[in-house]
Amino acid sequence: MLDPKVFKAYDVRGIYPDELDEEGAYAIGRAYVEQFEPRGIAVGRDMRLSSPQMQRAVTEGAVDAGADVVDIGLAGTEMLYFAVGELGLDGGIAVTASHNPKEYTGMKIVRRGALPVGGESGLLQVRDRALAVSGRSRCQTPGRARKEDVYPAFVERVLSFIDMSVMKQLRVVIDAANGMAGAMLPPVLERLPIDAVRCYFEPDGSFPNHEPNPLLPENREFIIRKTVEESADLGVAYDGDADRCFFVDDTGEFVPGDFVTALLAESILEKEPGGKVIYDLRASWAVPETIERAGGVPLVNRVGHAYIKLRMREEGAVFAGEVSAHYYFRDFSQADSGVVPFLLMLELISKKGQRLSEILEPYRSRYFITGEINTPVADVALKLQELKERFSPEGRVSHLDGISVEADDWHFNVRPSNTEPLLRLNLEARSRELMERKLDEVLSVIRS
Repeated sequence: MLDPKVFKAYDVRGIYPDELDEEGAYAIGRAYVEQFEPRGIAVGRDMRLSSPQMQRAVTEGAVDAGADVVDIGLAGTEMLYFAVGELGLDGGIAVTASHNPKEYTGMKIVRRGALPVGGESGLLQVRDRALAVSGRSRCQTPGRARKEDVYPAFVERVLSFIDMSVMKQLRVVIDAANGMAGAMLPPVLERLPIDAVRCYFEPDGSFPNHEPNPLLPENREFIIRKTVEESADLGVAYDGDADRCFFVDDTGEFVPGDFVTALLAESILEKEPGGKVIYDLRASWAVPETIERAGGVPLVNRVGHAYIKLRMREEGAVFAGEVSAHYYFRDFSQADSGVVPFLLMLELISKKGQRLSEILEPYRSRYFITGEINTPVADVALKLQELKERFSPEGRVSHLDGISVEADDWHFNVRPSNTEPLLRLNLEARSRELMERKLDEVLSVIRS
């Protein structure tokens, strides 16, 4: 089964087996090789119940089409990116549905250098070829599959981002959400001097405790409560494929992705003075202002990992961060990682000798952000036009991604969803009162 709608803007995702099953996975593996003609690719999988057989089918499709496959087995998505870069392969496929509910399956697909394959970079061609595959057959010179353990090299690479000599014995609560962090983190944790409280570390695709999506407040309740109960210095929650980590400070307060981006940028610019740092246009002013203060060059970009990774290469940027908790590193194949930000945050708290809540206080008292607010609308284009007409007299207008309006003491971005008739609003002001007033004004236009 292969429903064309499983091909999204940046990846493949659908319900197993009704929208995507093993035959569909075989067809995608085959189509990927026919489209890009790679000699060697890596294939890995997450802990979902359908993933072993889906990985096998993708591998068989790729091998039958003539590619050699390095099977890295059960591995976080960033380990697939790492394997492609480290082993000099022409591409790779991670069988994962990321943070989606348990009935989903999917794939994240990359080319050489871990560059993502999305709607504007070949995924639609892969879709068309895959839909044309009927049955199974082998080309004249099929490839071969072999297994490789990339864990030891991966652990060395992520640890190379921090100075182990400054690390303190912090108490850290980690919620792996029965996802890939439970497999990927233990060999890293063994090397750290921290007191780690491990929660839900057994990879289990039935997600018996909660969905592996920390962007939803209900999935953060556990890590917030547990961090306070344990009197921990830090709480960390991972999504399903563990390429994103979310932080909770010592008081149990959630740390928005923009503030994390600012802190990580400052930390990296200490080691890389004058470096370029990319951030997405939804972000708080905290991000560009921190980058400039740390002597770096802030570069604003449209949302989405395909655009960010491309821009990182063009600019030679050392780091990039998105509000959605994707953090990208030049020295990690310009790819996103969930382990490196965790390590950098431990290093940052150790070096500053302050509690995370104290480190964040200057941000929380100066920047008042709404977080992302989603509203279903009947006519996306019409609403964007209404917003432009209503608010363009108040500030500078940009159409880099949706519509952004920037005044001296407040700004907002509204952008359409890629997958549904929704508008996503992010707004910030220099005072809480102004933020709440402007939020009401913008939402009244969106919801009228």
